[in-house]
Amino acid sequence: MTAQVRHELSDVLRSWRTKFPGVEVHEQTVIGGEGSNLVDASRDAALVVVGRRTRHAQFGTHIGPVTHAVLHHATAPVAVVPHD
Repeated sequence: MTAQVRHELSDVLRSWRTKFPGVEVHEQTVIGGEGSNLVDASRDAALVVVGRRTRHAQFGTHIGPVTHAVLHHATAPVAVVPHD
């Protein structure tokens, strides 16, 4: 299963690498909680980018538990990018 996941990840990133060849990307597949893994990875990162869904709620913006954990515990700067 790990080889399949790595292959799928490479496929997803291929078009982005072509579009932005100057951006250094490190692919890594890990087992465990997303938030804790991203917080661990932030120790060696210059920037951590996480997404949040755009919600059309009446009051304020909402973030999920992964984004919340990264915002509060990452050692690198964090950018939160809204998406649909």
